[in-house]
Amino acid sequence: MTTRPTITLVQGDITEQHADVLVNAANSSLLGGGGVDGAIHRRGGPEILAACRDLRASHYGKGLQTGQAVATTAGRLRAEHVVHTVGPVWSRTEDRSALLASCYRESLRVASELGAWTVAFPAISTGIYGWPLDDGARIAVRTVRESASPPIIEVRFVLYDEEAYARFDEALTAWTY
Repeated sequence: MTTRPTITLVQGDITEQHADVLVNAANSSLLGGGGVDGAIHRRGGPEILAACRDLRASHYGKGLQTGQAVATTAGRLRAEHVVHTVGPVWSRTEDRSALLASCYRESLRVASELGAWTVAFPAISTGIYGWPLDDGARIAVRTVRESASPPIIEVRFVLYDEEAYARFDEALTAWTY
């Protein structure tokens, strides 16, 4: 029987986390932006931007598609790698929950391929992209529970404020195997 990775919650700044992989809620350009994306690029330094430019010059000329994930160096962050994923913008008229789940699933796949033991996620798409926090937390917890496997031993959700922490705590508590 395979042991499921531990899921933990932390309230704080993802750029201060020590983990094998930090997940970046990136925009499709991979060239930095606001929110988590901007913070990771600022704190990680020019090495991350250079790696992202290399990706754009090779395989991702049109940018990274929503729901996909790709890894770069972590630069000056306390991590080995940053996995960039592009979350969907929430819509009242179109169900994009499969794309949000894909962000978590694909990030875990890339982290596993890198041999990561610890992965730190933000609450993807719940900021400027407008995804309702309760639903975003439910999708994140469900997808990580269903998709995380060794070598990953810990998945950490790093939540910026008390409200996000509370919603993820409720989702984690409600989940049953």
